[in-house]
Amino acid sequence: MRAGVSKGVLFAVFLIIGILIGAAVGFSAPGKVITTTVTQTSVETVTQTVTKTTPKPTTTTAQKAKKVLVLFDVGGRGDLSFNDMAWLGAEKAKKELGVEISYLTPKSLADMKPLLEELSRKGEYDLLVLVGFLWTTPLNETADKFPQQKYALIDATTGVVRDNEVDILFKEQEVASLIGVIASGMSYELGSDNIGALVGMDIPPLWRFQIGYYFGAKYFEKKTGKPVKVTWTITGTFTDPATGKQYTEQMLKQGIKVVYGLAGATHLGAFTAVKEWEERKGEKVFAIGQDASQEWIDPYHIPISGRKRVDVAVYTAIETVVKGTWKGGINALGLKEGGVGIATIDEVKWFAEQAYQVGKLKDMTPDDVVKVVEDLRKSYIKDEVWNLVRELEQKIRNGEIVFKSPMSVQERDQIIKELEAGNLDAALAKGSVS
Repeated sequence: MRAGVSKGVLFAVFLIIGILIGAAVGFSAPGKVITTTVTQTSVETVTQTVTKTTPKPTTTTAQKAKKVLVLFDVGGRGDLSFNDMAWLGAEKAKKELGVEISYLTPKSLADMKPLLEELSRKGEYDLLVLVGFLWTTPLNETADKFPQQKYALIDATTGVVRDNEVDILFKEQEVASLIGVIASGMSYELGSDNIGALVGMDIPPLWRFQIGYYFGAKYFEKKTGKPVKVTWTITGTFTDPATGKQYTEQMLKQGIKVVYGLAGATHLGAFTAVKEWEERKGEKVFAIGQDASQEWIDPYHIPISGRKRVDVAVYTAIETVVKGTWKGGINALGLKEGGVGIATIDEVKWFAEQAYQVGKLKDMTPDDVVKVVEDLRKSYIKDEVWNLVRELEQKIRNGEIVFKSPMSVQERDQIIKELEAGNLDAALAKGSVS
């Protein structure tokens, strides 16, 4: 068991997620450069946009399209967010659409391509669902060899349009911009003008999160006149809570009092760090969850979460195979499409109810969790901040503003530089907030 996370929390991963269906169906750390396993070459490869037609896959009937394999990234189940939400969507499809679902986690990055080729060659599954950016290069090097095999790549794109491949992206900028506003407001209530983010790897989905988070902070700054600094800490891993705790403690020592978790299981360590910080120092600090509603884990220190509906993406991909509406291409889900958003109180309660059913709330009921979260939101997220969130959300939903999706590290860095200088429009492909 990794340090930095209680046994109860990690045990809850498997029990709580296991009953969900029954209920509902590069900036590095300051002074340190992080080297990730994703090379610049691979990034450039996936950002090229090419239209390529392959022979159409063999047509199957909806009745035969019943075998689906979900391939997690190397982190696998147990991250309390991304991979577990993919599992949730697949399990919903199993119950509602009558498909046979199997799951597999590769042993390592090096194992991903040969594993994918072997599965594709066998042709046993009507759909292979690939969860996460790390599958991008293996898929790009495999898909053309097996035109009869359907693939759904979740939260990434090869940049190539194929008949046998669906890529489902998320508009992370949209949810992150709202969280950036909220984090800024909470930080000021706690006496700090600096917000932080704990990040997994320096990859395209996180570039989009970064653009949005910075934009939200500068939007708050522009509208309120209160300056905000952003610290973006890259850990280099999605699977190490101990590392997440260590980096979070470094941020807290710098006076950052709100840390946005964008590192999968690694940011479980951030939750531990903020709790222990208040216990030792007597200073109130907060973490913000992401992907699932994570408030239930520690409602006294996680007042809000961003949502990335990986479950919706997985379910949608499977549904097209079952119903015979499959169409290759690249799609993106945002606020308007219900693909991202802020965890509502109803969602907070629902997730807390799942925890309660397996006795993981530790002397709390779901109503207790809701009460704590509501009180914290009322105390630390003022009406002024909520008004800014609603204003910004409306601009996004009605298409008044559209965020850029940086296609390279250099473009990302230039956008951030402009944002730090106060040019919010640098992050926008459409519209203006000047």
